[in-house]
Amino acid sequence: MPGRTMPAGSSLKLTVAIPTYNRADFLRQTLAGIAAQQFPRDHFEVLVIDNNSTDHTRAVVAEFAGAQPAPRYIQETRQGLDYARNRAISEARGEIIVFGDDDILVRPDWLAQMAAPLLADGPLRRIGAVGGEVIPVFPHGLPDWVKEWHAPLGFRSDAGPLPPRHCPMGANLAFPAWVFAELGPFHTALDRAAGNYFSGGDSEMVRRVRAAGYEVWFTPAAAVQHQMPASRTTFRYASRHAFDSARSRVIDRAGQPGAGTYLAGRLIANLAKAGAFALLALFNAIVLRRGAAKQALVRAWRSCGYVYQIPRSLCGRI
Repeated sequence: MPGRTMPAGSSLKLTVAIPTYNRADFLRQTLAGIAAQQFPRDHFEVLVIDNNSTDHTRAVVAEFAGAQPAPRYIQETRQGLDYARNRAISEARGEIIVFGDDDILVRPDWLAQMAAPLLADGPLRRIGAVGGEVIPVFPHGLPDWVKEWHAPLGFRSDAGPLPPRHCPMGANLAFPAWVFAELGPFHTALDRAAGNYFSGGDSEMVRRVRAAGYEVWFTPAAAVQHQMPASRTTFRYASRHAFDSARSRVIDRAGQPGAGTYLAGRLIANLAKAGAFALLALFNAIVLRRGAAKQALVRAWRSCGYVYQIPRSLCGRI
């Protein structure tokens, strides 16, 4: 699914793409920040891709009809974050597509900082992706037991390329449109849909960019605040997220060379880990260390996600 070609003489540099699902009130704050951008108004467009929301998402987008540019509301009925991302690619008219989550808070220079490396790269085509800093914020507070899992990326202090071990987050990630024409769209078996917390579509796309020989950059000045409501700091959310994230990693790894041997080893290791973490959780519960017990159970659930998905993937199932 290639991005749309730019018409001759067009000045549209950026497409800001915001996939969304049932987060209308957070989306309002994101769109307000985009409306205040210092980037030239006639050089970017805003797409809101509604992935079957049942709340007042459409009405929130309509509130910004007077913004310049006004966001364009697009409905994508195939459920899943990467279906929404791919719809944005097919609708985009900008030379660069900047993907943002529907619950980020942005500074007025966000787009300028995000686009700078790709605009400077221009026809050289050395850079295939640029990620910005993502800073988690907790409007309703953060329980101590989940703190270690939430921190800024902190990959580097200045704009520049990342080593392969580091991957930017899809909450704040830009690609030149030609990348999708050359490498194809996002992998729709990964990333979340209603009812699951899958992830990994962004990292799989970044890996393709690197495999094609292009650089992946990080620009800390293009920082966003990623809002994490109370519903994302509960044990129920953390354990389900851990389970589904592990499943996503297996699905992603299953398509790579040498997957069979690697996954068989992971299966054995995670069978042992699941039992060990469950015992650790029981011990901590007995000695009344509730936070530590929750942490151990979340880790046990992550291992269970591997144990559940590996046999399925080895049999060619999702």
